[in-house]
Amino acid sequence: MRSWRRIRSCKGFNGTGRVCRKPSQIDSRNLKDTAHLSSKQHVQKLIASKSCRNLESRTKYRNLTIMVTMPCWNEEGKVGPGVRAVPKSLVDTVCVVDNGSVDGTAQEAKDSGALVISHAKNLGAGGGIRTGLEYGRENGYDLLAVLAGDNQDDPNDLFRAVDKLIDENLDYVQGSRWLKEGKRENMTISRTALTWIYSFLFRILYRTKITDATNGFRVFRKEVLDNPKLNLWQDWLLQYELEPYLLIQTCRSGYKVSEVPVTKRYHEDMKDNTKMVPFKSWWSILRPLFLLSLRMKS
Repeated sequence: MRSWRRIRSCKGFNGTGRVCRKPSQIDSRNLKDTAHLSSKQHVQKLIASKSCRNLESRTKYRNLTIMVTMPCWNEEGKVGPGVRAVPKSLVDTVCVVDNGSVDGTAQEAKDSGALVISHAKNLGAGGGIRTGLEYGRENGYDLLAVLAGDNQDDPNDLFRAVDKLIDENLDYVQGSRWLKEGKRENMTISRTALTWIYSFLFRILYRTKITDATNGFRVFRKEVLDNPKLNLWQDWLLQYELEPYLLIQTCRSGYKVSEVPVTKRYHEDMKDNTKMVPFKSWWSILRPLFLLSLRMKS
């Protein structure tokens, strides 16, 4: 059976019109100057050092190539099972962005078959996600997906999301714990209340039918990232702001957006459920709602 680890450097063009560069020893862990680690130029240099697969040799599902991004920070023991659970018949590449972990996250991800991009330090949740998305965009994958790096999502829900996107000619599909058939395992009362209130505010401010605006599970077409109204490289998006920003700007730009029911499994040990800091992290998620609605950010 094919493993994601068998991604070899391709010679010449990769089928997208971009020269596919051979892997080098470039890694942000080896760079002394870390002042601009979050810049687009640095991330693109880091991405260019990674191997890629010829377009013709990629796994296709219903004639589309799919890449999953998993941002991780100190997720040893969780990232491996998450990577291995991603269906190989559906997804060509799992890209784990090791966000400055100090444990065995990167090695565990590699051993499980993921392509790993390592940051020298933690660039924030947003910084990790956008590195993975940029890799997918640069390498010409048709669909990009984001899953939690701590094995809280069920990767098999990707089938439902991708099928809905294709069958209904959608641009963006968000996962929802609140739709019928959606599941929430070990979800605390406080998290339940906060996510429901947030989604209610989201619907009011942006006049959408989104039921779960804080869910990190999503699949969308590569072309969404080409939207001139979407700029993921703004400094204020390094933390938890990036995910709501992406959803808001996609909805506001007229793309076809919908939801599918998904399962979110929270770990029984409460300290393993999240790395969010109370108040500070929730403000990070709330900020885009108001800043974008008031046109204070774009």
